[in-house]
Amino acid sequence: MTGPRRTALLVLVAVLVVAVIVFSTPLRTLVFGPAQGPANIVVSGNIEAHQSVLGFTDVEAPITYLPFDEGEEVKTGAVLARVDDRLYRQQVQMDLAALGTAREQVAVDQSSLAAARKTVASDQLDLTQKQRDLARDATLTKPGFVSRQTYDLAVTAAGQSAAVLARDEALVKVAVDNVSLAEANLKTAQAKVALDRVTLSYTTLRAPFSGVLAIREAELGEVAGPGVAIFTLDDLGHVWLRAYVNEQDLGRVRLGEPVTVTTDTYPGHIYHGRIGFIASQAEFTPKTVETHAERVTLVYRIRIDIDNPNHELLPGMPADASIALLPAGK
Repeated sequence: MTGPRRTALLVLVAVLVVAVIVFSTPLRTLVFGPAQGPANIVVSGNIEAHQSVLGFTDVEAPITYLPFDEGEEVKTGAVLARVDDRLYRQQVQMDLAALGTAREQVAVDQSSLAAARKTVASDQLDLTQKQRDLARDATLTKPGFVSRQTYDLAVTAAGQSAAVLARDEALVKVAVDNVSLAEANLKTAQAKVALDRVTLSYTTLRAPFSGVLAIREAELGEVAGPGVAIFTLDDLGHVWLRAYVNEQDLGRVRLGEPVTVTTDTYPGHIYHGRIGFIASQAEFTPKTVETHAERVTLVYRIRIDIDNPNHELLPGMPADASIALLPAGK
């Protein structure tokens, strides 16, 4: 066989060997090692933010102050709305008056208790004196220095003094109970005023956190009450992307792993986030979710927390997240 023909034959054999290796999984694995998956995956979803539906608690009255409209930014503690509070202020005044009366009643009952105790002290002195008189008359009756009538009167006087003491001691117990009852009524009145003031504070609606008013659902003059929504407040400082990871990629993502996020709204701008949640149970692929990878029947929901200091990312905005996959088996 001539040289050129032999060279062509060797080249043909080499090509066949390479083809067998490439298209044969066992041989390819033996020569090149296990096949590696993609270095990262791209998932898509929509931006979400913490939302609070705000309304008045435990009060019902017409709205008298409503300074903000939809789309405005507010700071923590900003007054978003007020309702007519005249009825609630009047209730505070009425219960303050009742509180004053309760305090006066405590003072009166304490004075009565003090007087009753002084009366008992006087009764005890009187009884002691009457018992001394009785003892002396008993001694003088035998030799005839004191008549039997005088002795009998001393016995009666001592008995009456003891009865008066017993009665006044019982009145002291009544006075003690009256003071306890008055003090309990005072505490009730104080609690009632405190509750009135809390209820009065509910007539002012304040922003629980800084954010953007997404929805305004009330107007001046409308009657607000429990369960009636006034505003929906979005916390744009804490947004996240709801996305889904295919089952075969789940073992290659980790909580806290950094993620890069992009949107069509701001092309070329990269937002930084991290995986903040991975569902423990699989779900069927939602019809509204599209991924750049092949769709599978089961997916796992993840939440990607995103830094949004300038409030550029808004709820509902579509976004893509690139997740670097860990090596298989890690």
